Amino acid sequence: MVRRVILVLGDQLTPELPVLRDGDPEQDLIVMAEVADETGYVPHHPKKIALVLSAMRHFAQDLRDDGWTVRYFKLDEDGPKSICGALMQVHQDEHPEEIIATRPGEWRLIEALEACPVTVRLVEDDRFFCSIDRFKTWAEGRKELRMEWFYREMRRESGLLMQGKDPAGGQWNYDKDNRKPAQRSMLQARPMEFTPDEITDEVLTLVRERFSDNFGSLDPFVFGTTRTQARRALTHFVKTQLPEFGDTQDAMLLDEPYLNHALVSIYLNIGLLTPREVCDAAEAAYRAGDVPINSAEGFIRQILGWREYVRGIYFLKGPDYTGSNTLEHKRDLPAAYWGGDTDMRCISEVVAQTRDLAYAHHIQRLMITGNYALLLGVDPAQVHEWYLSVYADAFEWVEAPNTIGMSQWADGGVVASKPYVSSANYIKKMSDYCAGCAYDPDVKLGEGACPFNLLYWDFLVRHRDRFEGNRRMGVVYKAWDRMDEEKQREILAGAGKLT
Repeated sequence: MVRRVILVLGDQLTPELPVLRDGDPEQDLIVMAEVADETGYVPHHPKKIALVLSAMRHFAQDLRDDGWTVRYFKLDEDGPKSICGALMQVHQDEHPEEIIATRPGEWRLIEALEACPVTVRLVEDDRFFCSIDRFKTWAEGRKELRMEWFYREMRRESGLLMQGKDPAGGQWNYDKDNRKPAQRSMLQARPMEFTPDEITDEVLTLVRERFSDNFGSLDPFVFGTTRTQARRALTHFVKTQLPEFGDTQDAMLLDEPYLNHALVSIYLNIGLLTPREVCDAAEAAYRAGDVPINSAEGFIRQILGWREYVRGIYFLKGPDYTGSNTLEHKRDLPAAYWGGDTDMRCISEVVAQTRDLAYAHHIQRLMITGNYALLLGVDPAQVHEWYLSVYADAFEWVEAPNTIGMSQWADGGVVASKPYVSSANYIKKMSDYCAGCAYDPDVKLGEGACPFNLLYWDFLVRHRDRFEGNRRMGVVYKAWDRMDEEKQREILAGAGKLT
């Protein structure tokens, strides 16, 4: 007799998952399911599908090796189409006393399990530094939910990079030291790559057969798919990439997609690594004198600060958050985001990298593809779906606040105090994308003018009533007002031709 059915989802591949920690291999049955509802709710990048399915199959084998009985539904079999369907089938076969699951990280799945005809008891996910209730307590009564203040509380509570009650090195934030412009002399190291094993090869064959029409290149597939490989990738990053991570984290260089970025987010977001062990590894390297404080702090802030913060925002704001559109942007996402032709080299380079690797680092996402979509006035729901589709580390709880809030300012300033828009000057400074481009970043209007220059002013003029009073943007509007009227008209006319 099965006492309890335990559901394990594809982004919960953690041995210490609460439902596993409290389970009994002799009495409980684990259910894992590859289903069409999960592989198809957006057109996922083939690499992402392969990563999740292969990692699930490896994790199921690890559970069996540890003595668990696992009922596993494969996508290439004639099985259920949804997670709920899988649970209903198991319930009919086994008649368990209870079905239990760790609360999913997406409202879509939470609502599906709550509506399932068989009762599923949801247990809170305790793999994070900050619980959902803890974040709600922090947010209560605050006029502004700024990540920096949340991050400092997390530093104090976790003890990470602390010297007693004070921050290690005497500062909470070393971001100003981590904005070095792109230079070819920057030291660069690549993330660790892995050769597919037999299980992964089977998954790759399945993905080639079923998802060849999805945007993105499946080969070469070099992601790790086991906890052992994920831990090796983390060790490699800390030793070879983290020392220079701070200096290169905001830079962008042609044909150098990583620039010391970790690529551990894909392992974190499916559960093969935990945020605590990742942060502990970075801190230990700093304490040992192997990594400078700006690199250690900048990396830990992305996890302890930003990752925990956006999860809190996602659950605080509820399932309607992804429909936010404060600026009432309605244009369609340009075909260039799906590989269509464009003369803008920065867009073509980042999209091509995304197609080939299912990866782009945070500045490429925020200040290239995100910045361009915001300046154009693209419907944020379409931008949201694109990011969710094309990146291997994209799960809605982490992706939506980054897109709806940080990138598109569609939430009206919940996440970001001002829109992250820029002209071509930023891209010229932080990258070498402008070299050889059809447009000139130094040309502000007329023939050869970079679209970022024209669209930047057009965006500000369109939304002047909303942003003119923003203390961080007033000086920009003063610069616009100093231009002669003829130049203003030419800029807006040029922008009009782009939209």
